[in-house]
Amino acid sequence: MYDLIIVGAGPAGLSAAVYGRRAGLDLIVIEQKPMGGGQVLDTYEVDNYLGLPGINGFDLAQKFRSHADGLGAVFKSGRVTAVRDEGEKKVVETADGKSYEARTLILAGGAEHAKLDVPGEEAYRGQGVSYCATCDGAFFKKRDVAVVGGGDVAVEDAVYLSRFCRKVYLIHRRDSLRAAKSLQDKLFSCENAEVIWNSTLQEIRGSDLVEGICIREKGGETERKLAVDGVFIAVGMRPKTEHYRELIACDEGGYLIAGEDCATSVPGIFAAGDIRTKALRQIVTAVSDGACAVASAEKYLISRQ
Repeated sequence: MYDLIIVGAGPAGLSAAVYGRRAGLDLIVIEQKPMGGGQVLDTYEVDNYLGLPGINGFDLAQKFRSHADGLGAVFKSGRVTAVRDEGEKKVVETADGKSYEARTLILAGGAEHAKLDVPGEEAYRGQGVSYCATCDGAFFKKRDVAVVGGGDVAVEDAVYLSRFCRKVYLIHRRDSLRAAKSLQDKLFSCENAEVIWNSTLQEIRGSDLVEGICIREKGGETERKLAVDGVFIAVGMRPKTEHYRELIACDEGGYLIAGEDCATSVPGIFAAGDIRTKALRQIVTAVSDGACAVASAEKYLISRQ
């Protein structure tokens, strides 16, 4: 019986591990992938994390993990398939048939890339369709690519790809971008980047690999074809809460309802990072959540003594 189980090893989970170990809690971190870091690993450059301007995502993730390792945090590999609340005991089950028990639980599994669900998207995933420009962009040097989306990630991806791709199309369904102005300024200064406004992706085509896309202007009936070798989809995130929704209260988007204290509707279970309802989802807010969740877990444990 552990004091605390942390599900997820992104910034929120690793922060919780650091604060939990410093508090002397007997804890484990369950991570699905062998390397912690979460979405940070997919980020080419992090320029807004306090004190570390311009650090790349991989290096930042490694710093987070090394900090937790140095304090003796124990990591277990596994994909969580179920969580049960048995009052004073919380049970976490994984796909490999293992079961773990703790007095408190912090869910920090983050979110995953949303899909468009258009024809060709799934068929060409990994064959020209990608959700991570920094992961796969290097395969498209001197080629034409399209990015779909209008937020920070989409614009960041377009700017990044413009550095080595021949042509970058940014396809956005509205007439203005949602991304930060500083990012928009970078995009508009890229000579090989073109924004296609008020348009949606209709289909991804190809043979063995992606060869082109079909887009349609808002309110129009005619489809326009673009020859591209890669399609990078950046249309938002979906919280990884499918195994918790029957147990814990969620909002309409599927995010676990939890305030700044990270407490969910189930006593002893806390939510940290991108998985919970919040106004701003950034690395710094995820790290903050990890600390807040541990503080709340400590109070819960003390109240049960």
